[in-house]
Amino acid sequence: MPPIRMLSLSIPVAVAVLAVPAASASSDPSAAGFTGRVGATIHVSKLGDGSDGKTWATAFRTIQAGLDAVPDDAGGHRVIVRPDSYAEANLAPSKKGAAGAYNAIVCDFDGALGSGAKGWALIDSGDPAAGFKSWDWWSTIRASDKHWPTGNNRETFSSIVWDRWALHRLYAAGSDAGLFWDLTNKSGEGFTVVVEDCVGIGRAFGGGVVYPKVRPDEPSLFRRCYFLALDWVGDTAAVLVGGSEEAPPDHPHAVFEDCTLVHPDNALALSYAGRRTRAKLTRCRLVALNFTQPEMGGKSTGLIATQGHAPGGSLHVDLEDCRLAGYSVFTAGDDGKAATWTATGRNTAYLQFKQPTPEGFERVGAWPADLFAAIAPPAVEASPATPPHLD
Repeated sequence: MPPIRMLSLSIPVAVAVLAVPAASASSDPSAAGFTGRVGATIHVSKLGDGSDGKTWATAFRTIQAGLDAVPDDAGGHRVIVRPDSYAEANLAPSKKGAAGAYNAIVCDFDGALGSGAKGWALIDSGDPAAGFKSWDWWSTIRASDKHWPTGNNRETFSSIVWDRWALHRLYAAGSDAGLFWDLTNKSGEGFTVVVEDCVGIGRAFGGGVVYPKVRPDEPSLFRRCYFLALDWVGDTAAVLVGGSEEAPPDHPHAVFEDCTLVHPDNALALSYAGRRTRAKLTRCRLVALNFTQPEMGGKSTGLIATQGHAPGGSLHVDLEDCRLAGYSVFTAGDDGKAATWTATGRNTAYLQFKQPTPEGFERVGAWPADLFAAIAPPAVEASPATPPHLD
């Protein structure tokens, strides 16, 4: 594999560029220290009477009904969800959040919000009778493009309606994508989501966001999450990212902290249509399961993949104290030249024995049993005191 370029930054510049502002957390109305506007609290429970959502007794019975009830776009609203299983797909809020006052959808995971239950809000976006549903943009988060050449969609819809929303303790599965936002016809606009302590499982993508412009002080944040995708053909990865910049950005589009990314082939990938894209990963675990033998005609495209990127597309990744296991760190061949990276702290890689060790990574020769133990999603009965897959 030709050497992939290492983009070096001096330490003072790196710190200034990559620090995630504390303001992002304080914009979340479910977070301690929230300083923004306090909006409405809307309840969702399958046990509610569905009347107005103002209490658990009068709660809306679906998550979508709760999202529809957000009264305005001034932000600071909370949709709180009783732990249960919800057969819903293509969710879209009626209103965006606001700068300094995001909206939030929160599962009452530990019962502290008075729902009388503990556990996950499991959003099953499959077919309630037939099971797993893979059908062009049929996902937990609504997005569609009627111009998709082989698609079934009849209209175009952008996930930008989720701008400045925060999601907590949601478990999304059963469809094309778990917790993944595609801006479609609104690509190139600013967009931010905060996703904490969540699980996203899909055919194509477990999570990610594609085609926003960078907001220097408001990257999308994914913390303590687990992402798994089940397909390995085409544009698919545990997490897919894609930006809209024409020049390499100085700030990340998305930041991942303490997350686990699992996939048959690519843990993190640049979308085919992504332009100049940047992501930061801190204390994350990336596992790819494809250790195929190239001598037998097999192909593995790398834990961090830029396979088949569009002309002019590139992916820069800043890694800090991450653990990787897969056939190779990056895509082999000319496609791999679209990737650059920085590596700070200790970044370890368990690779196929013939593959090179990129600069900044420490090679691991012994089987990392504890890392591969993280392949499974969190148990549905997980204790609220134990976030998903944290050591």
